[in-house]
Amino acid sequence: MKTMKTVFALLLGGLFFMSATAWIASSGDKLVVNAPKPAPKVQRLLYVVTPGIRNYLGYGGHGIQVFDIDNNHKFVKFIKTPGGLLKKDIPSPTGSSKKGVPSNVKGVDVSLATNCIYISTLEAIQCIDLVTEKTLWEKEYEGGVDRISISPDGKIIYAPSLEKAHWNVVDAKTGDVITKIVTNSGSHNTIYGPDGKEVYMAGLKSPMLNVADTKTHTVSRQVGPFGAEIRPFTINGSQTLVYVNVNGLLGFEVADLVTGKFLHRVVVEGWNVGEVRRHGCPSHGIGLTPDEKELWLCDGHNLRLHVFDNTVMPPVQKTTIALKDMPGWITFSLDGKYAYPATGEVIDVKTRKIVASLEDQDHNDVQSEKMVEIHFNGGKPVAAGDQFGLGQVKKVSKN
Repeated sequence: MKTMKTVFALLLGGLFFMSATAWIASSGDKLVVNAPKPAPKVQRLLYVVTPGIRNYLGYGGHGIQVFDIDNNHKFVKFIKTPGGLLKKDIPSPTGSSKKGVPSNVKGVDVSLATNCIYISTLEAIQCIDLVTEKTLWEKEYEGGVDRISISPDGKIIYAPSLEKAHWNVVDAKTGDVITKIVTNSGSHNTIYGPDGKEVYMAGLKSPMLNVADTKTHTVSRQVGPFGAEIRPFTINGSQTLVYVNVNGLLGFEVADLVTGKFLHRVVVEGWNVGEVRRHGCPSHGIGLTPDEKELWLCDGHNLRLHVFDNTVMPPVQKTTIALKDMPGWITFSLDGKYAYPATGEVIDVKTRKIVASLEDQDHNDVQSEKMVEIHFNGGKPVAAGDQFGLGQVKKVSKN
C-alpha cells in the first residue's frame, strides 16, 4: 500500500512538473513574440552626381552613384537622371533642345521638406523624389543654372544663372520662379546661411560677395573687396567668417561676414603655382571641417590638399595630402570623420590616410565635384549634409 502511494505521488509530481514546464515554455514563447522590434538603423549614404566634372562621362557616367558610408563606401545603387528637357514641346529659355542628353552637373542639394534631391545642370534644375527615385520635374531657367543652394526649411532654392547677371529665387516644391535678384557679378556659387536669414552669392566676375536678405529677396550688403574675383568659398556655422578662393591665388582669403571687411590673405608655402587642367585658378575648392578646427584647400596643379589649423587666425599651414588626380572641390561627412575631395578618394580626417576610393558597380573610378550625404531611417530621408564644406559650430546665445 505504501508503495502504491509513493508511485501515485511520483506520478502527480511528474504531471505537475510537465505542466509547469509547458507553461513556462509557452510564456517564454509569448515573451519572444511580443518583444518590441529593434529600431531600424539609420543608413548613411553618399549621393555622388555625375557627370560632376564638366561633361566627362568617364568619371561615373550619367546619374547618381550611391555609396554606403558605413560599409567602407561600397557601391549601393545607381539612379538614372534626365538630361536636357523631359518633353520636346517645352520651349527652352537657353535655346537648348537636348532631351535625355547628359549635361554638366553644376550643383546638388537636398530638401527634407519635399523629400527630394535637386540637381542643377547648365540649363535646368531636376527635382527627384528620394523615396521613389522618380523625377518629379525638370525646368529650365532664363540664363541657365549654376551651383544652387536650398533654405534650411527646404522650401526655397537660390539658383544662380550660369555666370550671368542674376539669381532666380525658386519654389522648391513646384520649381516656379518667385523673383529675380540682379547682381551683374557673373553668378556662380551660392550658400544659404544656416540661420535661414541670409544667402551668400558669389560671382566669378566680381571681387565682392553679395549678401541677400531672405525676407525681401534683395541684396542687403556686400563683403569685400577680395584680392580678385571670387571662386569657391565657405562660411563658419555662426556666419561670422567667410573663406574664399580667388583667381590667381594658391591659397585663400578671409573676411568678416558681419562687418564686411577683408581680414587676411593666406598663401600656400612650399609649393609652386602652375598650370591647371580645369577652372583656371590654382585653388578651386575650400572647406571647413564640421568642428571648424581645420580648413582644407585644393591645389589643382600639384594634385594635393593642403590642411590648415583654423583654431588660430589667420589659419596656419599644417600638412599636405597627395591625391591621384586634380581636386576641384572638397566637402566632409556630417560627423567630420571623412573628407571627400572631387577625386573620389575618401580620406580619414584624423589620420590623413586614404581609406577608400569610390567605384561604380563595374569597379570604375567615380569622381565628382557634386556630392551630398543623406541619412535614411525606415526608407525615408531624415538628415542631409551639404555639397559645401561648411562649418557646423553655431553661435552660443548669451543669457
